Amino acid sequence: MLPEYSAVAWLLIVFSVYLTGISKGGFAGGFGTLSVPLMALAISPTHAAGLLLPLLLVMDVFAVKAWWGKQATAEVWRFLPGLFVGVGVGTVLFGSLSEQGVRLVLGVITLLFAAYMLLKPVAKKPISVRWALPAASVCGFTSFMAHAGAPPINVYLLPRKYPKETFIATCAVSFAVVNVIKLGPYIWLGEVNVTSAWASLLLVPVAWAGVRSGLWLQSRVNETLFFRLVIVAMFIVGLNLLWQALT
Repeated sequence: MLPEYSAVAWLLIVFSVYLTGISKGGFAGGFGTLSVPLMALAISPTHAAGLLLPLLLVMDVFAVKAWWGKQATAEVWRFLPGLFVGVGVGTVLFGSLSEQGVRLVLGVITLLFAAYMLLKPVAKKPISVRWALPAASVCGFTSFMAHAGAPPINVYLLPRKYPKETFIATCAVSFAVVNVIKLGPYIWLGEVNVTSAWASLLLVPVAWAGVRSGLWLQSRVNETLFFRLVIVAMFIVGLNLLWQALT
């Protein structure tokens, strides 16, 4: 019933799911971006994404429940068309690229996001709502390919100068929406199936432990140091994926 992965692959999967949980728990937010690229070092990147999606949906339920009512609803509606566009493009690429092609795209996305997290570019003036569509489109695409939708949304939302709670709630609802949109195409492509669903179910306690750890770590660990370590890891993983794709 479970996928036949090596012991090393399962270790990477468990660690990646745990890292995603830590991020969802509010510590070092956005570091869940590393999960699919890390898993893709040992298993098919499409299988990695399919394995993680049901877990993200479970975590989204709790995140939306916690933050519902505090989101900027108008922004979520502005994102919606772009999310569909990005997921549509991702679906076409996912279905047409070879495994090595997906690894190549994943490696490029990982390196770009590592650079973004290192530089953290933020517009000095409030950004126009006209940028919601392209930001959401990129979010939909990168989220579909690697469950990495945070950086494009952050580039748009941060200059909008929302209060912290509004920002977090808007992100939580937007990511839940894009994950729901992704579910149908993932099932259609066969990346979410009975076998992957059993594996996802088995990993729910790991995700829960990660969330609890994220909550615990917030006041006990130097987040800046952790931030830098994960950026280094993203560069190494991204380069490794490019090497695997091109050799």
